[in-house]
Amino acid sequence: MERSWRAAVLLFWAIAIFSGSAAAGTIRILVQSSPLAGSQYYALSTVWSEIRVGDALSLRREPKNRYDPNAIRVEWKGRQLGYVPRKENGPIAAALDRGEALEARVSRLRDSGNPWQRVEFEVFFVL
Repeated sequence: MERSWRAAVLLFWAIAIFSGSAAAGTIRILVQSSPLAGSQYYALSTVWSEIRVGDALSLRREPKNRYDPNAIRVEWKGRQLGYVPRKENGPIAAALDRGEALEARVSRLRDSGNPWQRVEFEVFFVL
């Protein structure tokens, strides 16, 4: 699966360059859009009134996490908001472990009682 993810990134990169997107500088390729997992256990409720769509998020690997060796903590301004969902974290964990440049940002906020619907975020491969 990692190999196909890498091939997809390279294909998008080639398309971006040949379509003229490279002239603008940094190229960001969307590789994943996900709901935030576990937000009910972390700082989301205390920062809810401050966080905005488009805000940068930090992705921090937790390879020694006792529940998931691919765990990736999601932070906003140094405060943990939750995790990349377990079902979707493998390729992102592998990319972070290889030192690849990834960026994440808030893509959607909803005032919902369901914690899985409150925050969506996107992860970009940066060229």
